[in-house]
Amino acid sequence: MAVESVLFSTSIFVNVVLSSALCLGFFFIFRKKPARRSTDIVLDSNLRSFSYEELQEATNGFKEELGRGAFGVVFKGVMQIGSGVEVAVKKLNSVMADVEKEFKTEVNVIGQTHHKNLVRLFGYCDEGQQRLLVYEFLSNGTLASFLFSDIKPSWRQRIEISYGVAKGLLYLHEECRTQIIHCDIKPQNILLDDYYTPLISDFGLAKLLLMNQSQTLTAIRGTRGYVAPEWFRSLPITTKVDVYSFGVLLLEIICCRRSVDNEGNCEEKAILTYWVYDCYIEGALDDVVDHEVEALGDRTTLEKFVMVAIWCTQEDPSLRPTMMKVVQMLEGVAEVPVPPCPSPYTR
Repeated sequence: MAVESVLFSTSIFVNVVLSSALCLGFFFIFRKKPARRSTDIVLDSNLRSFSYEELQEATNGFKEELGRGAFGVVFKGVMQIGSGVEVAVKKLNSVMADVEKEFKTEVNVIGQTHHKNLVRLFGYCDEGQQRLLVYEFLSNGTLASFLFSDIKPSWRQRIEISYGVAKGLLYLHEECRTQIIHCDIKPQNILLDDYYTPLISDFGLAKLLLMNQSQTLTAIRGTRGYVAPEWFRSLPITTKVDVYSFGVLLLEIICCRRSVDNEGNCEEKAILTYWVYDCYIEGALDDVVDHEVEALGDRTTLEKFVMVAIWCTQEDPSLRPTMMKVVQMLEGVAEVPVPPCPSPYTR
């Protein structure tokens, strides 16, 4: 009888232990997950959500300014991502409530882009009224500073930069999971790494297209001198607006001068796209590169690049090539036909 009592007691004890273990298991499996901390990875992307305090500390109180634009100021900082990593923190001026959703969508989509010609976005801050973006820091600054300085970059460097920007845009338009129209391609938004590889940056104006979309209607975005004509004509906006901006940028890279020259004394040279086309028709490509020996020694490439740029800056978006075609023409894989006048109705 004593043995049976012991066995019965043991059985009860084992059942209690098993039941307790089972309950604890269910508790840990189904308990409510804790709120996401600022250092956690954002769902479906490799971005981190930083707190405002973290970024304030990383930038030493937003002390060293790298540059500023219409939408915010960029500061240099150091983040403890693994070892100390130099970063560029863009502090947006303000974000209206009606674009809050779009801001988050853009951050998540851009966070999933991976291409050697796109600036890497480490993370962002979305805290209260604060909106900040944390990018990799690139020591050689903007393409604008590189092109428009007193020392002209070599022809070979300019060719490689042209290829890189074109391939970055091709990725955004055709190789990205969600098609992205950058909407503000200009030399100030192209950064250069230690090897002068160009990286497209500043997606603040980017427009995302759904998988079943090829065009969209939206308010004017972009910068004077680079904005495609359809923005002003209430026409649907497609990836061809980036193609137009790239064409203007390509001419700037070729000529090492700005798209609009308000300081020069020669009115016929004021608008770069018009002037280069006139030079092309007149067979005066020497003037386009200011009689640069290195460029004129590679006249075939020079003429090809000018022709591609003229195709890209056609006022009629249907005449502009896709970025895939642009890359093929620049690399010599596809033939470059003789381009028509880019603006037959306004000249």
